[in-house]
Amino acid sequence: MNHWQGKWALITGASAGIGTALARELAAGGTNLVLTARRRDRLAGLAGELSTKHGIRTLVCVADLAQPTGPAEIFAFTESKNISVDLLVNNAGFGANGEFRKAQVERLLEMVQVNVSAVVHLTHLYLPGMIARGGGDILILASTAAFQPVPYITTYAATKSFDLQFAEGLAEEVREHGVRVCALCPGSTESEFLQVAGQRHHTRRPQETAEKVARVGLRGLAAGKSSVISGFTNWLGAEGVRFAPRQMVARVAGGMFRPKEK
Repeated sequence: MNHWQGKWALITGASAGIGTALARELAAGGTNLVLTARRRDRLAGLAGELSTKHGIRTLVCVADLAQPTGPAEIFAFTESKNISVDLLVNNAGFGANGEFRKAQVERLLEMVQVNVSAVVHLTHLYLPGMIARGGGDILILASTAAFQPVPYITTYAATKSFDLQFAEGLAEEVREHGVRVCALCPGSTESEFLQVAGQRHHTRRPQETAEKVARVGLRGLAAGKSSVISGFTNWLGAEGVRFAPRQMVARVAGGMFRPKEK
């Protein structure tokens, strides 16, 4: 991962899961890191670990992307440090499992804010600098849920569908400026995600490690791909739904994600 050696990467949601794995992969390749999330203690511990182990520079920026002001606060932080972000990793995101009508609307709107609005806002803030410098990279965390409607995680799947199409469209738009954009689409991954989403018992496939997913994403981005699916089985499932009636796909997915009665 030494493509970004000596450069600065900004990783949102860096305090756990795929975000932490991405930080470790990049640090091992000599990339300086701005780590941002809500949990200062975790960020500080990770920053200290990676700085000591790999001799890189690390900075911590505590921000809440569920708040509309979060992206601007992060951008102001890097600007105040005179840092040119060459790799933006829009990793922060969360899901929730359950019937849409029973969900707290505030939680759903926070999900849209973090998974969609913050991604658009941060990308819009950092992209002009990349274009002005003649190059840069943006990695956006989507999901295999982006490829079809998924009842009971309806809002989450819709946000990730947005992320996928946003990344693929933007990748073509900015290619001529030397900027690469890639959507990383993992399936079920070993992380805190399922616990936060309330769907720990709704995975029927072996989970991939966050480290493996991180490597797939960074390699796909470096190779100039506009999207990449981690894992052959996940790829087969995501691509296979194109050949089935959408209503049938939704019905099958609904059977898999229907909350179990307590």
